[in-house]
Amino acid sequence: MSVVGESIQHEQQVNNKIDHIAIGADSLKQGVAALRTALGVEVPRGGKHPAMSTHNCVMQAGNDSFLELISIDPKAPADPGRARWFTLDSPATQRRLKIRPRALCWVVGTDDLDALIATSPVDLGEVLSLSRGELSWRLTVPADGHLPMGGLLPAFIEWSPGPHPSAAQQDLGIRLDSIQLSHPEPDTLNTLLTALRIDHLATVSEGEARLSFVLTTPDETVVID
Repeated sequence: MSVVGESIQHEQQVNNKIDHIAIGADSLKQGVAALRTALGVEVPRGGKHPAMSTHNCVMQAGNDSFLELISIDPKAPADPGRARWFTLDSPATQRRLKIRPRALCWVVGTDDLDALIATSPVDLGEVLSLSRGELSWRLTVPADGHLPMGGLLPAFIEWSPGPHPSAAQQDLGIRLDSIQLSHPEPDTLNTLLTALRIDHLATVSEGEARLSFVLTTPDETVVID
């Protein structure tokens, strides 16, 4: 059973589940082309994030989750007035994304963001209240744009009541099978995941720090890291 599937069994116990995965790209054109080659589908355009000067493409990824392809929006103000999320302002991230799209962050949905932050053993960042059209949500975003543990720990999101946004997205047959994390000290990472009540949402192995998304298509399994 996939990690996403297992999360459904635990949802009533922990009220945390995978909401979406964020794949960064140098441009949406580059990202769409790369994912077309890797997954065999064209990720549909999503929308813009004026507060961050970013834009995205989105599609369903199974179990009320979605895949987000995100990049800096060249038509938006170059300086949004704060650091962009997902380290998109980082020169190191920008160099990596020029080579190919990368797994940047996984996002966990919760029904009590304030309680989660209050009991978190690590600083998850400030909570931003955001909206677009009929959607509104609260999301943890460190002020300097960094990712906790380099993206090995997720961002946390709480949507306002209503249908999950994935319900309105296209289902192109792509499924998120698992979140794979590797770290030189896996026990330390596992302890943090357990404290955040999300240890059932990802698998951890020993190795170089790395975030990977395992996706299945109708024909094969694809790993994006």
